[in-house]
Amino acid sequence: MRPFSLRRSLRYQGALAALGLAVLVSGCTGLPGAQPRQLDRTQFARIDAAIDQAIAERRLPGAVFHLEREGAVHERAYGRFSYEADDGADPAPVTTHTVFDAASLSKVLATAPSVLLLAEDGKLDLDAKLVDYFPECRGGGKEAITIRHLLTHTSGLAAGLPGKPAWRGDETAHAMACAQTVTHVPGTYFRYSDINYILLGQLVRQVSGMGLDVFARERLFGPLRMAHTGYLPLRRMDAGAIAPTHKAAAVGEPVLHADVGAGGMLQGVVHDPTARRIGGVAGSAGVFSTVGDIARYARMLLAGGELDGVRVLSPESVRLLTTVQSPPGIAALRGLGMDIDSPFAQRPRGTLFPVGSYGHTGFTGCVLWIDPGSRSFYVFLSNRVYPDDKANVLPLYTEIATLAARAAGVGATGGVRGVAAP
Repeated sequence: MRPFSLRRSLRYQGALAALGLAVLVSGCTGLPGAQPRQLDRTQFARIDAAIDQAIAERRLPGAVFHLEREGAVHERAYGRFSYEADDGADPAPVTTHTVFDAASLSKVLATAPSVLLLAEDGKLDLDAKLVDYFPECRGGGKEAITIRHLLTHTSGLAAGLPGKPAWRGDETAHAMACAQTVTHVPGTYFRYSDINYILLGQLVRQVSGMGLDVFARERLFGPLRMAHTGYLPLRRMDAGAIAPTHKAAAVGEPVLHADVGAGGMLQGVVHDPTARRIGGVAGSAGVFSTVGDIARYARMLLAGGELDGVRVLSPESVRLLTTVQSPPGIAALRGLGMDIDSPFAQRPRGTLFPVGSYGHTGFTGCVLWIDPGSRSFYVFLSNRVYPDDKANVLPLYTEIATLAARAAGVGATGGVRGVAAP
């Protein structure tokens, strides 16, 4: 099978010119005598105040924030692991080394790049059908689903697997995913779907012969020296290094976390109920990481797939991951993994980040957003779901994105308001 199909969409004609401008702008920073652009330090206090205020309002117990532009960095930890400790003592403070449940950031830290690496290896065709690899998935309109459809959330599959009746195991999850019926013709409708990435995680195992956790560790996290990143963190570290995400009530626990015993806590066990039922290693969720590790991943993408002299992804894989690959006619713009401009994107109006910047979010309270035009990025990790999933931090996301863009000079110099053609 061919490793890549490079079909173009006419709706993105002219965007290549914007991409060329981005390359020229970013390339100028590497000229002899060029000075690294500095961050606007006047914005740091505003970022810190916004996060501290959210903690004071009990919208999240703790967080860590990292903003970077060409070597200039603002990084700080905030708050504590929880609001109170059972023994009356102060909970542990969050530090820049605290490990967080990255939730759906797993999709772009592990799953999508693993699929692209297999395409680089010539072991997987992005335009092949899902049923070419999983013939047991035939039926229900799924024969037309391609790997690209799964990566761009345009498969027509439902958003997630049902929790009832109770089930366990990756094999059961696969059977349930294969039993789904599409609601729309593949390639004609955008719906963010964990099922897409559950199947992609299983595809990595099917094609590579190793679990997604092992493949990601050997091909991504290891080469990038992301030493604190991976699935099933309790196999590598003490729970005390990890921010908790859920504390079960004494009685009447919500159905999503009914498997957590009364008074029990999720700390180092994946918060996402479906990933937990699967066993902790899923294409949709399950990765735990630190702000420093995710910053290394972002630097690698900005450098075209290489970091510290080690190539991790090809430039072509980076392009596919981070530029618009959505089928023609789809308003939600996604790469083969990254969000660019969809209802889930953290570049709402007023934040200054242009279309052409990219990133992803995680339900637990995590954001990675990268702007290639200004060569800047920010990482925000938190456990806003503690103790009961009820806190709303969307206004905080908008505020820190706006402040981060101002601090990095996004839109003032180097921002490209366009998209790269698929």
